[in-house]
Amino acid sequence: MSTLSRLASDRYPVTVIIGLEVHVQLKTETKLFCGCTTRFGMPANTQVCPVCLGMPGSLPVMNREAIRLSVRTGLALNCSIPPLTKWDRKQYFYPDLPKGYQISQFDLPICADGFLDITDPADPDSVRRIRIIRAHLEEDAGKSMHDEASGISDTKIDLNRCGTPLLEIVSQPDLRSADEAKAYLSELKLLLTHLGVSDCEMQEGSLRADANINLHLDVDGKKVATPIVEVKNLNSFRNVGRALEYEINRQLIDWEDTGTTIDDAPKRTFGWDDANERTFPQREKEESADYRYFPDPDLLPVRLPRDWIEELAGSLGELPATTRTRLQDQYGIKTYDADVIVNQGPSLIEYFETAASGSGDPPKTSAWMMQDVMRTMKERSLEITSFPIPAARLGELIHQITQGKLDNTRARDVFEYLLAHDDSVDVALAALGIESVDEEDLVAMCRELLDENPQIVTDVKEGKQQAVGALIGKSRAKNPNANPKVVRQTLLDLIAQM
Repeated sequence: MSTLSRLASDRYPVTVIIGLEVHVQLKTETKLFCGCTTRFGMPANTQVCPVCLGMPGSLPVMNREAIRLSVRTGLALNCSIPPLTKWDRKQYFYPDLPKGYQISQFDLPICADGFLDITDPADPDSVRRIRIIRAHLEEDAGKSMHDEASGISDTKIDLNRCGTPLLEIVSQPDLRSADEAKAYLSELKLLLTHLGVSDCEMQEGSLRADANINLHLDVDGKKVATPIVEVKNLNSFRNVGRALEYEINRQLIDWEDTGTTIDDAPKRTFGWDDANERTFPQREKEESADYRYFPDPDLLPVRLPRDWIEELAGSLGELPATTRTRLQDQYGIKTYDADVIVNQGPSLIEYFETAASGSGDPPKTSAWMMQDVMRTMKERSLEITSFPIPAARLGELIHQITQGKLDNTRARDVFEYLLAHDDSVDVALAALGIESVDEEDLVAMCRELLDENPQIVTDVKEGKQQAVGALIGKSRAKNPNANPKVVRQTLLDLIAQM
């Protein structure tokens, strides 16, 4: 934040107003109105046909799977699903839009009036409800590639993406910071991938966000609003945060310099310059009237039977937010741990629950998941489905710890062994020479240590219990299988009896 904007925000309250338009590419095999594949990364202009190229005489045919995925998403976002929706033509002219119009939805979107709850970044124990205005289906445009490195500033057009099904999810302006915007996108991405409606790969363009932002200022009791800016095509969560932080400061400084308010200037579209970390103006923003919407004459309205919608609603299963709460309530694990486990997807959730059931100690299992399991996954670039240690086996290993048969150090030796060998925990213990220590042998060893170190006995009796720690290492030398916690308690009990 610049010095100027920081000083200004100290003088009067500033409320940030953000609404997001998120374009989600649906996970269909073919495009929205033709049979061309939606596969990513193919050579330019090889996934096209007369329909998506807008050739005269070609007619669109609706993709039923795109409708199903859209309704599934809308239900998960607590939207109402109308009994009928229709298609509209959105008129605008751009090189990557060969028809000169985009088939979209205007006044009867397929989903409307929903919400998504997010964890408040400023207070992890509270929830923010972000309302959703609508989610509508539309076809994607092509891709413009600007070749400025050649010195000619050519623009090439790849129409492979033309006609790819997009669901545009439009939120109310309920977000109040860049951090909240990132939290909303993260929760939305988690939900969409959980539902299987999109892979949400931002680097491939299957999740793109536009942010509408302005500031509301309270100046001497008078409400002032800055002009609204739409920041386009933010292609990573990091860029969403950086672009919004920059734009907040830019708008505040601009208002202080010019006094321009929302009543003085139209809504404008800005881009994000990632290299220079700044937003920049592109054009004035079109309003709906500028697009001259009208019903598409080549496509019939779509009726959505109520029993079909109810069937889809019943197939959603447990959604991530519910799972997150359940893991905390049922297993007593930390909010952070539950969030990490849920964010990794259904396979990791299943792995944790199986391991926790076997261990008898879910919080300890969660700690092992956060530290050892996920660290190993990252180091070896593994998915949990290919992790070398089955969930039940990890649970058995942790059960050995909770029973006092293994300390954490020896347990991690076993863990490393199990990563390399498809053996049971018992086989691993035998291979590493780890044996349970008889209680009588343990007591005898502790007596021997105390006899050899009378000064430590004196120190402990004088209230310096930490002095007994010096004997833990010595117990390792005598018997590496002895559990340090058990050794410590046994030593203290023996001293108390002296």
